[in-house]
Amino acid sequence: MRYPSTAFLLLSLCSAPLWGQSTRGAPPTPTPVPGVPRPVPRATAPAQARPLPPIKLEDEWTTALIKRDTRTFDRLLAPNFVYTEDASVMSRSDVIKSVTGSDRVEWARNEGMRTHDFGDVHVITGVLHLRGKGKQGSFDRRYQFTDTWQRRNDRWQIIAAQDYLIPK
Repeated sequence: MRYPSTAFLLLSLCSAPLWGQSTRGAPPTPTPVPGVPRPVPRATAPAQARPLPPIKLEDEWTTALIKRDTRTFDRLLAPNFVYTEDASVMSRSDVIKSVTGSDRVEWARNEGMRTHDFGDVHVITGVLHLRGKGKQGSFDRRYQFTDTWQRRNDRWQIIAAQDYLIPK
């Protein structure tokens, strides 16, 4: 008598999970585990929404010189931007004021630019060639430059620049 009751008990225990699976319906919604961040898929920005690399922004600088466009300089120059030309040091506001100064740039281009990539900082070297008119008549100048750009709030801004007037 002892064996039939043990067999019945084993049969009952083994069939219980099968009975539960056949009658429960749809599986329950999983409960999120608190404190464990769930990865959020990031949409890829369209190509036109991505920030231009600093080497392309250098060309915006030359175009802004010709157009006397202070708004472009306001966007490109970081708040604490510092500029050195030969023996003088200028602040961000000094540089923006100089764009509309007495010298009028009529033609500008960058030559031989090279990017030195340090991650969120790029140093660009090259030559800026300018032609125009000033107080003393026409000019044709070439400057060896070193510009330092930093990625700030998902855009590039120039934080420091140094120009050296190349003697003729």
